[in-house]
Amino acid sequence: MPRLIHLNGPTGVGKSTLAARYAAAHPKTLNLDADEIVRLVGGWREDFYGAVELVRPLALTMASTHLASGNDVVMPQLIMRHSERDRFAAAATSAGADYLEFVLLTPPETAISRYRHREHHIDHVVDALGGVTVIEQSHARITAYLTDKTTVIDATGNADQTYATVIEALTEQLN
Repeated sequence: MPRLIHLNGPTGVGKSTLAARYAAAHPKTLNLDADEIVRLVGGWREDFYGAVELVRPLALTMASTHLASGNDVVMPQLIMRHSERDRFAAAATSAGADYLEFVLLTPPETAISRYRHREHHIDHVVDALGGVTVIEQSHARITAYLTDKTTVIDATGNADQTYATVIEALTEQLN
């Protein structure tokens, strides 16, 4: 059964890095990085949240279409509202797929350090929205978002360690 693998978490935890690695290791898996799609919307730099709202339905359609073809989708995307998560879960279910969410977490200072040392096309938007403050706020909001059913992945280690933990968690979910 195909799977929508949602890598959730604040900026700087490694969602995009892990999604790209997973897709590269699993042929026909779609790396549905919504931040890449946002860049295709005119004016996204000036109205990032507005562009995200336009892209979410597109991402749902892309995920459903790809899942219906029998292939996995890995989606690195920060979502802090259960209603948004539920929309992606429903899209997966309607396509005959499983929805698996993993929340990647590090201490805020680790995410901030990674953010400061990376080059990502949305970093200027994060800076414009408040930079470090936005990361701290998203960390607090994602922590409040967690439920007893959420699978949390400690992303404090390096990318290899975190990737191995995600693969192990995926294996456990299948059993």
